[in-house]
Amino acid sequence: MNDVKKPVFENVQQHRQACREGRYSGPTGGLIPDNVLCNLVVLPMSEAYDFLVYCMRNPKPCPVIEVFDAGDPISRLAAPGADMRTDLSRYAVSRYGQDQGTVTDISDLWSDESVALLMGSSLTFDHAIARAGVKPSPEVWVLNTAIPTAKSGKFEGPLIVTMRWMKAAEAIIATQLTARFAWNHGAPVHIGDPAEIGADLANPIWGKPVDAIPRDVVPVFWACGVTPQFTAKAAKPSLMITHAPAHGFVTDLKADQYCLP
Repeated sequence: MNDVKKPVFENVQQHRQACREGRYSGPTGGLIPDNVLCNLVVLPMSEAYDFLVYCMRNPKPCPVIEVFDAGDPISRLAAPGADMRTDLSRYAVSRYGQDQGTVTDISDLWSDESVALLMGSSLTFDHAIARAGVKPSPEVWVLNTAIPTAKSGKFEGPLIVTMRWMKAAEAIIATQLTARFAWNHGAPVHIGDPAEIGADLANPIWGKPVDAIPRDVVPVFWACGVTPQFTAKAAKPSLMITHAPAHGFVTDLKADQYCLP
């Protein structure tokens, strides 16, 4: 599915054009590192309000950047003119909580009742912390935790986090820096022992199982945008469309500008 060679795009418009024309369907993390990367969720209008309230009650894992009018797939804020039906490289589709596979165009699934939401992704700040001298984590794990989120209607579930490994001094730098990225999950929710938050290292949602944390690194945990996706899927909406894992939407927003001063 993701065997497409990752090209080098001169700008985000070239990338979107390639997605729209079916010439690129690969992952987007680090593809255009200066721009804010977003998670996408599309729900029927009848279920979108409770989901939006869920996001407002849980801003760390669900930092909403743009909410679209019902039936309107065109971005006005994050990427003016971009079409949510065609301008992501790959989408994941589910009906009543059951996976329906992935597609590269959702035009035939879009209706006048479709409501799209874009939420910031923590992959946005990886480039920033790397520039600050923090060595990249060998992997970015996505893990379940025992921390509950605040319920709205039928939307409820545990907080899902990303875990990165780094030196203790680097963890301080990463914490200070990512606190500026409020619309991309902000500062970590936990640093240190995974057991304190019930992080499930043996059964990661993404990444290889972890038997033990190396003694020379500190695990650092950020709230993750997979949280609202899993919450929404568990609510079993009649139709839900999201970006496929690792295939987030690249916005026009500059990461170093769309953050706190």
